[in-house]
Amino acid sequence: MVVEADGGSRGNPGPAGYGAVVRDADTGEVLAERSEAIGTATNNVAEYRGLIAGLTAAAELGATRVEARMDSKLVVEQMCGRWQIKNPGLRPLAAEAAVLVRRFAAVTFTWIPRERNRHADALANAAMDAAAGRAPAAPATTTPRTVEPPREVAAPDSPARAAAREAAARAATKATTGTDPATAPSSWEPRGTSEATRLVLVRHGQTEWTAQRRYSGRGDVPLSERGRDQARATAARVAALAPTVAAVVSSPLSRCTATARPIAVALGGVPLRTSDDLVECDFGAWEGRTFAEVRKEWPGELDAWLASTAVAPPDGESFTDVTVRVRRALRGLLDAYPGETVVVVSHVSPIKILLRDALAAGDAFLHRLYLDPAGVSVLDVWADGGVAVRSVNDTAHLA
Repeated sequence: MVVEADGGSRGNPGPAGYGAVVRDADTGEVLAERSEAIGTATNNVAEYRGLIAGLTAAAELGATRVEARMDSKLVVEQMCGRWQIKNPGLRPLAAEAAVLVRRFAAVTFTWIPRERNRHADALANAAMDAAAGRAPAAPATTTPRTVEPPREVAAPDSPARAAAREAAARAATKATTGTDPATAPSSWEPRGTSEATRLVLVRHGQTEWTAQRRYSGRGDVPLSERGRDQARATAARVAALAPTVAAVVSSPLSRCTATARPIAVALGGVPLRTSDDLVECDFGAWEGRTFAEVRKEWPGELDAWLASTAVAPPDGESFTDVTVRVRRALRGLLDAYPGETVVVVSHVSPIKILLRDALAAGDAFLHRLYLDPAGVSVLDVWADGGVAVRSVNDTAHLA
């Protein structure tokens, strides 16, 4: 579905209101309208309120994927994580919008010119008139302004609403019957491991930034001396866990390849290759910063990021985007090594996402699971989508 939202005030701050429209993405038919006078507020507060109302309406209609279109550059850039939220009054609204974003499989934010947002603009103007205690003004004859009138909202039995319900039902059915590890068939029956593809997931060894608890994403920070010792110990542990391995597949960053090489040697020189899809999340402006430093400089952005996997750090990458490429990497491994064992050397975020999906856990899992440097987890995946998590964050070899 498409959400078009707008808001404004007469005076900034002044009498304020918002408007939101939900459309069928294919036909453009209006499925819902929302508008409300919100008293005295600023333009940006009203714009955020319009976005929240539009996302709420889309969720009520059963949308799974949403494109949110607004003519507010500020709201779009802040929701995408590219601009800081410096106004304390906007931070709770951004966090509320981020929580709503989590209710959908995917949400994109698109800036559009005001001319393309006329329907939501008209609803917002009517709400502002109501907030000011007067009827909507007619367009002035001296300065004509074309305003698209509110369109008829689709009836409950309209083709667009029926199509939306059908799409939501298909998505729900797919979510329970597909081969995605997050939605794999459940069973108490013990399964043989010979036909499963076993993934031995290894987080890279310690770096100086790891020890200092700094965000370490795309920066190529090498292993510390302790990290190199951990890599050697992990190699022996993996060789004991999986004496027969088809390949070692690693993130291309040096902290991972330096962890992967001793493992490949300990396994008898099995092939070592890299996959860009296994690289760490891009933390953008937070790269090299501690959590405390980020909390001090980007408090609103951090709250929004913690509340929603769809929100990215400033100039960075969202966990939703990381999930797309991690799942692509998983499909590639299952296709290339069916029924075999593969060692995957990666970072905190990709490994957490693999385990979250395997355990059918919620997004909060990503912030609650701790993975030690050089920790080992083991995951079995069957061709029918069955999954078994054998171990998580094994560090006995590091004691």
